Amino acid sequence: MSEIEAILTDTAPVPAGHYVQAVRAGDMLYISGQLPIRADRQPLPDTSFETQARQAVTNMLEILKAAGGTPAQLARVTAYIVGVANWPEFNRIYAQMLPDARPARTVVPVPELHYGFLVEIDAVAYMPVIKSA
Repeated sequence: MSEIEAILTDTAPVPAGHYVQAVRAGDMLYISGQLPIRADRQPLPDTSFETQARQAVTNMLEILKAAGGTPAQLARVTAYIVGVANWPEFNRIYAQMLPDARPARTVVPVPELHYGFLVEIDAVAYMPVIKSA
């Protein structure tokens, strides 16, 4: 394995810009910001904050899984949410989807996100490389 490895999975949306879904650098995994876009690019069933938050967290978890990680290895999560009023709902959804993981976390209320979405989430995970003898 090279020191820096790009992670790409078809279970999360393919990047639309000049970046990768995640990068593994040594023992660290850096997951790019995930918008509430389905992997197959089909529309979400609705545009509610809950649906969008669940999809963004799902994308993050799918990329983590593709890299060989688990939620227990999340070290830091940052969520950008449109409107501070959505914070309690985000907390509820986040706790449901990551019940046993408690990484360091920052929630940043923002006035708007790309494409009019209501949430974006990125993460850093600690995933020690097992060295063979």
